[in-house]
Amino acid sequence: MTERRAIVTGGSTGIGVAICQSLLAQGYEVVALSRRAAGLKNPRLRSLLVDLSDPAATQQAAAEVAAQGPVTTIVHNAGAILEKPLEQVLASDIDTLAHLHLTAAAILMQANLAAMRTAHFGRVVLVSSRAVLGLAKRTAYASTKAGMIGLARTWALELGASGVTVNVVAPGPITETEMFDAVIDKDSPRRAALAQSIPVRRLGVPADVARAVMFFVDPAAGFVTGQTLYVCGGASVGSLAL
Repeated sequence: MTERRAIVTGGSTGIGVAICQSLLAQGYEVVALSRRAAGLKNPRLRSLLVDLSDPAATQQAAAEVAAQGPVTTIVHNAGAILEKPLEQVLASDIDTLAHLHLTAAAILMQANLAAMRTAHFGRVVLVSSRAVLGLAKRTAYASTKAGMIGLARTWALELGASGVTVNVVAPGPITETEMFDAVIDKDSPRRAALAQSIPVRRLGVPADVARAVMFFVDPAAGFVTGQTLYVCGGASVGSLAL
């Protein structure tokens, strides 16, 4: 590929910033879609503000980006938790996260699929979560993040002949992110206890996830599609209690 143009959702903080940094380091032009401006300054990085839980706003943003040039790499990293016990979960919680995690991915794919087919090349990575294997108080989050795995496996079958691969990265506990800080306070002793419960005896950092994403987006990774890679220090092998 002589022209590398990528979309990264949720590029304003944490994992999204690390992914943007990694793509920029490899010479990509990056468009970051998020509710806030991307947390980086680079002449090849453009930040577009959009609420990806709003399908109409997502459609508009996707069309705008596609009109400015072909995109053949999409990393859908944006996410939210909405932590609640089952009895407090609202139908609107599931709707919101379904739009954010699933509908937005479909809209971005549809807007750029023609460009990928023309190039006979595409790399798509959906950032899911280790929570799909089960985690208390994550009804809306775990169910919609699990749906991303279904999207990837389905799209892998549909798009493989067009040179488009679709894979999933499923992080475990990742520090230096707003989502993790909202669940466990930075000064809480629960952090150290959680780290000790993970086989590698540490929590992850955004760069751990970015490295996995970069494996999947590599043009040389064309024989890997429909797969889910857990970046969790081994937490997906057993139980995890936050």
